[in-house]
Amino acid sequence: MSATVVPAPRASAMGQQAGPWSCSAGTLVRRRLRGSGMSQEVLEQRAAAVIEANKYMTLATVDADGLPWVSPVYFTPDGHADFYWVSSPDAEHSLNVTRNPEVSIVIYDSSVAVGQASAVYLRARVELVPDAELERWAAFYSSRLAGLRAFGPDELRAPADFRLYRARAAAHWLLVRGRDPDYGTGIDSRRPVWA
Repeated sequence: MSATVVPAPRASAMGQQAGPWSCSAGTLVRRRLRGSGMSQEVLEQRAAAVIEANKYMTLATVDADGLPWVSPVYFTPDGHADFYWVSSPDAEHSLNVTRNPEVSIVIYDSSVAVGQASAVYLRARVELVPDAELERWAAFYSSRLAGLRAFGPDELRAPADFRLYRARAAAHWLLVRGRDPDYGTGIDSRRPVWA
């Protein structure tokens, strides 16, 4: 793929109700599944729906003193493997990932009623998008929402004020609510996905 081709943005599910979903032809489809266990496919469908339905992720970093720091950042996902955002290199979370690129991330919708939350947890490694890839990934980052500011490559490299960051996921988990109508056990749990 050449540097001028923009990958197609993933379908968005803004405003969709949380629940056991599957992605089908860019639309989220409600599925009630019966049985003794939750299949890996269903877990992955639910996790993909959470990622696609949300615009912000909470990025957890560690500062120079070993103390945690969390920051909400607008993100554009590339599937479930890579997550892109734009930040100042002088922001606390950016300084932290320069020192220690290992991060944790959670993606969730805080507007749902108590007990209805869906969430995806990630462990990832952060990197600056290399200059040679900026044209492609800056366009991709800006393509998710129609009103999002479009950044040119020169706006994302020194000495400009912003940088394009990429978190490459190493592990994922899905929150399964204790009161899940199909798979609840009474206690919230995290189930691995895309392992």
